Amino acid sequence: MNTYKLIGPFKQVLPMTGLPLNGALKDEQLNFLEGKVGILLQGETIAKTGDFDTLLNEAKIIGAEVVELDGDFVALPGFIDSHTHICSSGSRARDYAFRNSGKTYLEMAELGGGIWYTVTQTRNASQKELEAGIAERSSRHLYEGVTTIETKSGYGLTVDEELKMLRAIQAVNKKHAVDLVATCLAAHMHPKDFKGSKTEYLELISSKLFPILKQENLANRIDIFVESGAFSPQEAKPYLEKAKAMGFSITIHADQFSTGGSQLAVEVGAVSADHLEASTDKEVEILAKSNTIATALPGATLGLGCAYTPARKLLNAGACLAIASDWNPGSAPMGDLLMQAAVLGAVEKLSNAEVLAGITVRAAAALELTDRGTLAEGALADLAIFPCNNYQEILYQQGKLKPAMVYKRGQKV
Repeated sequence: MNTYKLIGPFKQVLPMTGLPLNGALKDEQLNFLEGKVGILLQGETIAKTGDFDTLLNEAKIIGAEVVELDGDFVALPGFIDSHTHICSSGSRARDYAFRNSGKTYLEMAELGGGIWYTVTQTRNASQKELEAGIAERSSRHLYEGVTTIETKSGYGLTVDEELKMLRAIQAVNKKHAVDLVATCLAAHMHPKDFKGSKTEYLELISSKLFPILKQENLANRIDIFVESGAFSPQEAKPYLEKAKAMGFSITIHADQFSTGGSQLAVEVGAVSADHLEASTDKEVEILAKSNTIATALPGATLGLGCAYTPARKLLNAGACLAIASDWNPGSAPMGDLLMQAAVLGAVEKLSNAEVLAGITVRAAAALELTDRGTLAEGALADLAIFPCNNYQEILYQQGKLKPAMVYKRGQKV
């Protein structure tokens, strides 16, 4: 069976290759192809990019399928959303209204809102119901050009309920076109119905849940919410060290409302520190001198009305910056990665190269994925194809310009 497929011609193709992983980027560093460009696929991967007519001649020789485009199109790697909570149940619309009318988080919690409300709704949902929600959100993301999605547990907060969530993620990943990367966030908060201390809860999760994650291959990533209302750095550190000793990768919800999480992330060698809205110059410097990737979550800023991650300072200091949606029912219900990334770029004065790298190649690094995020030879054939003649239109239209076509592993979806 011939697996070759030629797509084009494109006005522009942005392979997102040749860019440094860390630090600021200028648009002049984007190595894009322009004019009449083709992309040759071989099965699930990129075979080569180049002049369309040259590739067309080659395609005829090897008997490749030709998908000839009529109109102006720009191709980029499929986007990667490296931080979401799309496995959940229930709406927090009431919380949103309460928050905007001036109620505090404590007041909302007393009225039955907050993370615990989502926990109760998610516990009440069956695994099949969770699967349906994940699949629906994954499909929307996919059609908006997001071809790889990290998604967390964390609304179960018991061993059995966390397993239900992670099994739902695994089930959808097996049958949906999108790629889901599961992360265990059993340490999202101290469960209200757990009678022991926070340390005892973390010990329970690490001793009872972690081995099953390995046994069933449910997740290879462990996350924890390090915050005054969740877990302190002192409580979190032994938990994360145990996870690392068992072979898990580490990521941390860090510096959302107060600092301390990003320093812990660097100390334990976390792959990424996510949120960082409260990070000061001190935390920026700590992250910039480390191998821990800084992940900005502008969706949480838009949902909560708080400060943005200091993305410009992080990049100028030499950090690697990924951008993710934080799609969740509480603080980031929008779930529009491209729009949020474009808005962050406008607020923080980020170049197009910095924003696009943050949702492609640098987001791939935040998930330790080396086979996507670029259109390099051998990379996954994940394409977001936009109906325009200039890549600058994509961020200029702030998410309103949606892909005309999306390819996942070489197949149009």
